[in-house]
Amino acid sequence: MATEAEPEQTEQQAIEEAAEPTRGDRIKAAFAEQRRNAAARTKDWLAGVDLDQVDVIQAATDRKQRRQAERIAQQQRRVAQLHARLHMAKAQSEEGVKVAGLPALAGQVAEAEARLEAIQAEPVLPPNDREIASLRQTKKAGRAAALFGGGFASLPALGTAVEMTAHGQPIVLAALGTAAGYGWYLVSRPFVAGQPAPAPTMPEQAVMPVQPLATPVQDTNTVDLAKPEPSPKPREFDAPPPPALTVGELESALRAIGEVRGEEKIQILAVPQRDTDGNTTVVFDLPPRTTVAELKKKLPKLAGALGRDVSMVDIEKAGTEVRTSLWLADKDAFADTRPSPLLKRPTQLDAWKDGVPVAWNKRGITIRLAINNQSYVIAGMTRSGKGVGASNLSVGVAFDPRINLRIVAGKNNGEWDPYAKTGAASTYFKPSPERLLALLKALLADKDRRERDLGKLGKSKMVPAVIEQIGGMELLVIDEVATYTRPGKPLRDEILEALIELSAVAAGAGILMVLITQYPEVDVIPQALAMNCGARWAMRVENATQSNAILGAGQAGAGRDASKFDPPRPGFGWLVNPFAGVTDLARSFDLDEDERGEISMLLEKAAKIRERAGRLAGQWDDPIERHLLNATGLSSAAGGPKRDGAPGRSVIARTPEQRMQIEACRGALKAMESLGRDVAQLREMAELIGGSMTETGLGELLRAAGAGGTVKITIPGREGQVRGYRRDDIKDALDLLLGE
Repeated sequence: MATEAEPEQTEQQAIEEAAEPTRGDRIKAAFAEQRRNAAARTKDWLAGVDLDQVDVIQAATDRKQRRQAERIAQQQRRVAQLHARLHMAKAQSEEGVKVAGLPALAGQVAEAEARLEAIQAEPVLPPNDREIASLRQTKKAGRAAALFGGGFASLPALGTAVEMTAHGQPIVLAALGTAAGYGWYLVSRPFVAGQPAPAPTMPEQAVMPVQPLATPVQDTNTVDLAKPEPSPKPREFDAPPPPALTVGELESALRAIGEVRGEEKIQILAVPQRDTDGNTTVVFDLPPRTTVAELKKKLPKLAGALGRDVSMVDIEKAGTEVRTSLWLADKDAFADTRPSPLLKRPTQLDAWKDGVPVAWNKRGITIRLAINNQSYVIAGMTRSGKGVGASNLSVGVAFDPRINLRIVAGKNNGEWDPYAKTGAASTYFKPSPERLLALLKALLADKDRRERDLGKLGKSKMVPAVIEQIGGMELLVIDEVATYTRPGKPLRDEILEALIELSAVAAGAGILMVLITQYPEVDVIPQALAMNCGARWAMRVENATQSNAILGAGQAGAGRDASKFDPPRPGFGWLVNPFAGVTDLARSFDLDEDERGEISMLLEKAAKIRERAGRLAGQWDDPIERHLLNATGLSSAAGGPKRDGAPGRSVIARTPEQRMQIEACRGALKAMESLGRDVAQLREMAELIGGSMTETGLGELLRAAGAGGTVKITIPGREGQVRGYRRDDIKDALDLLLGE
């Protein structure tokens, strides 16, 4: 029996062995499976299925930031080139070579620097749907070009190759490692969860991963056919931080303030995205029932609904009446002070075209106010920071030599003295109603002269091309205007009448005003005057009535109330900026004189710019000061003879030599004051005066001024006598020069 069964068992085994796939069959089936996986994966890859929306948005944002960086770099190169040309031109000029167009070149440098600052201040907005779709399509096109357009030379690190299946589908053999076998594994492995996988033609345990034919086939005894495919690792990428605002939170806030009702929805156009500085921007369409303008009126309520202060939320119209760009910050941009940009870059400005930097808004962007066709009102209660705001504007104006700066102080302190001491102020005097009225009459007379000259040039109003031909712009700054315009003040009616007339008809002739007051009342600045001051800055005031007196009727009811700042901060207020067409919160840059001497330092640099342009007091024939001299017999050019705001005998009428002698006497007296004694040697006085002053030069100037030669003096703490000067001799010479 055993002998008969043996052949039967052998025959059964032969049948089973014949049914079992051979090693070659398994290889062919596995390779066919892998080809299908690779073809499906490549198809998805070309379609961009793996392009995550977050990745695409981030890439689009990065691309916009790179373009912005390229614009900045290009402008920086232009600024550097212009600086090099200006440096070379100045060097040639100092060597006695006549260089044509040097002032124009300096103006080009200032313009290029201002343009650079403007580009740097431009915000990089989040990409819109069109930009996102365009980038996605670009990526897909690039992949197709890499496969079909012979773009492999640009991807040498990948070693990409293409093989066609029987159905004409491409298979990417991406050799990402050092061996082709690993690259084939990457594209032919089974799909991860969620991806479609082609139906296997054999049981899963019979499918054996093989390498491309170019790689030697390994011994099957070394392969564990039952070992499951290792799970792929989660995809890693540098994702942006989560947005500070979700769409649901935004819609809930809008419903809470009544801008979205019932079944209404907002349409998100640019998803909430956190910028590199931590702020979040979202663009959306409101329901057609309301508008962006209506939403702006509810900004304080919206900020509260979003859990923010009003200074941390901003709204702009992004095209249509319902398309809204909402900006959200996690911290108050006004919490800390910021220095003036001029401290870092004190260069000549084009105040007409580019404006002067005075403040920053809630987005941290520098606000530049132009000096062309608007007068200003800056108001706020004591210690509100209105003086700092006015200083930012006035100091900035000093950096444009085409603007004649005329300052009328409201107090007898030295707040505005640096403008006189540096010569930046064409006119400067301390409280004097009579002189103010004379100045206003001089400006009105000059207005008529300017209009005649404009007519000869074929112009109806001031334009940049004729500023210098007309005699420059005029900017009259009146500090504490209530000193002259409150009821009961001397010459009040005459002064108000002249101010109202100037504000109404002189702007076109290039004559503008800056009125500063801590009493924002209609008795101080009547409506007829205020309505012609288009730029207004309301810092902290006592009540809504005062706020409306500055910003305009009804502004407090619209949410712009300067009496409700919490907490109040110096220089912080509502700014009506007619040049940008907005009314927004702004805080003036920190600019200190008493402790850090920043105003004097900047004005000294501005004075050098003006001196090169021939526009310092005494360098040009000033019709306004000539009128004042004829009317009063006294000059207030650069603050008068002592440059302290007290008018005196004309400084302009003196020769350049006499002005040098006056400065030498003043410098010597100041040096003695620093030394703490009434006698000094020429050497030590010259060292303290500094600059190009030498011992010999100082002695010559003092003798020419009438102080005589050196005499024997005794210096406390030293033995014997030395030769030098006594204070009284120099003071007598100075008084003689000044006519005192």
